[in-house]
Amino acid sequence: MAGLADISLIQAADAVASGETTSLELLHACWANLDAANPRVNAVIWQEREQAEAAARAADEAVRNKQRLGPLHGVPMAHKDMYYQAGKLSTCGSALRRDFRPTVTATVIERLSAAGAYTFAGLNMAEFAQNPTGHNKTFGDCHNPWNLPYITGGSSSGSGASVAARFNYMALGSDTGGSIRLPASACGVTGLKPTQTRVSRYGVMPLSFSHDNVGPLARTARDCARVLTVIAGHDPLDPTSSREPVPRYEMFMDNDLRGVRVGVPTNVFLDGADEPVVAAMEAALAVLEGRGATVSRFELPLMDAVAAYGGIVSRVEAAPIHAEWMRSDPQAYGAHISGRMYPGYAIPAAYYVEALSRRGPVLKAFAAEVFAKVDVLVTPTIRTCLPTLQETDIDHGPPGTETKFMAVSANTRPFNYLGLPAISVPCGFDPNGCPIGLQIACRPFGEGRILKVAGAYQMDTRWHWDRPPVLSAAA
Repeated sequence: MAGLADISLIQAADAVASGETTSLELLHACWANLDAANPRVNAVIWQEREQAEAAARAADEAVRNKQRLGPLHGVPMAHKDMYYQAGKLSTCGSALRRDFRPTVTATVIERLSAAGAYTFAGLNMAEFAQNPTGHNKTFGDCHNPWNLPYITGGSSSGSGASVAARFNYMALGSDTGGSIRLPASACGVTGLKPTQTRVSRYGVMPLSFSHDNVGPLARTARDCARVLTVIAGHDPLDPTSSREPVPRYEMFMDNDLRGVRVGVPTNVFLDGADEPVVAAMEAALAVLEGRGATVSRFELPLMDAVAAYGGIVSRVEAAPIHAEWMRSDPQAYGAHISGRMYPGYAIPAAYYVEALSRRGPVLKAFAAEVFAKVDVLVTPTIRTCLPTLQETDIDHGPPGTETKFMAVSANTRPFNYLGLPAISVPCGFDPNGCPIGLQIACRPFGEGRILKVAGAYQMDTRWHWDRPPVLSAAA
C-alpha cells in the first residue's frame, strides 16, 4: 500500500514545510520499507538512526518555530558510500576502507545540509565505483527491487535500489562511465549526470578526474532539478568546478516541447539493442512528439574516437589513485578491479596525453555538428534487457560473461568523455519485469533543457511512480 515514502522529494519537502507531515514521520516511513526489504535488496550497508531521529526532531522544531526553511528542509537521505562526512564511515565499497572515517565533509553534503536535508545511512556500491552491475565481494551484491536475481546497475547500485524501494527520497551517486544513469535505468528511477565540472567533487572518492561527476537519483526529473540547484556551482575547495552561473532549474520545466528538436542516433547506440528496449524508446519518442517535439534520426560523428580516447583516459587516471594499495595489498581487490587497473599502468604516457588533449577538439567538433541539428539526443540508457547478476559475474562466470558485463554501460560511457549532461528516466519494463531507461543528453551546461524534456515526458507517463514487487512481498 502506498504511503509517505512513495511521494517525491519535492512533495516530501513541501509537506514538511506546510506542516502537513513531519520529518520524523517521513523518516519512519522510509525505515519501515528499509526494515522490510533491505535484507533482500542489500542497498543499505550502515545506518545512524539515533543521529537521524535527532536531526528530524530539530527539523520539525524549526517548522514549529517558523524559522526560515531551505528547499530540502526535513528530507531524510542516504548516499552512495563514497561521500565523505567527517567522522562517519565511508567504505567506498571496499575491504580496504571498511573502517575508514574521513576528517573532511564533501561540499555537496554540506550544501544539502544547508538546504535542510540530513543523512541517515551509507549505501552499497561497486568496489571503488568500478563496475556497472551491482556486484560487491565485501558487502554483498545489491539486488534489483523489481526482480531480485537481476542487476541494479552500478556503480551507484545502492542509490538506485534504495530510491526504487522507497528507503529514501534521493540518493547521490557518482558517474564516471554511467554510474548514475545505469542504476537509475535498471531500478526505474530518475538519475542526472550533470555537465563535467558543474558540481564540486571535493570530499568525494575519486576515480577519474576527467570523467567523474556528482549527481542525484530520485523519483522525478523535478526532484533532480531541485537537488541540482542546491549542489551545483563553483567551490573554492574544488578548483576544477565551473564558475558558470547556476539557474533555478525547476523554472525550465514548463512541459511545453513545441520547437524542441530531438535527435536519435542511428549508429552505435542501437547496435545489438533488444526489441523491447527499442519499442520502449519509440513509444517514449511518440510521447515527446505529442508534447510538440520534432524527431530526426542521423549518424553521430567521431564515435570511434570517443570510445578509444575515453577508455584510455579512464584507465590511466584510475591507476595512480590505487597504485600504493595495488602494490601492498592487491588481493584485497576483486579480480575484475585488478583486471581493469593493470592496463592503466601499461598505457604509454603519450597515448594518455593524446587522449586528453584531443578531448576539447572532439567535443567542439561533435557539438558543432550535432547541436546545430538538434537540441537533445535520445537513446536507450541500457540497450539490452537487464541481465542477471550471475550472467554478469566476471569474477566467477564462464568465458563470454565480460561481453554482457561491458554491454551494460555501452550507451552511457560516450557522454563522460564528451563531458555532456545526460539524464535517465524510466520508460517501460522488459519481459522479465525489469525497468527500461530512456537517456536524454544535450550540449554542455544544458541541464535545464534535458530536465525540461524529461519533466514533460513524466507528465504524460507513470513509470516513475510504479512500486517494485519487493515492497508488496514485504507488506
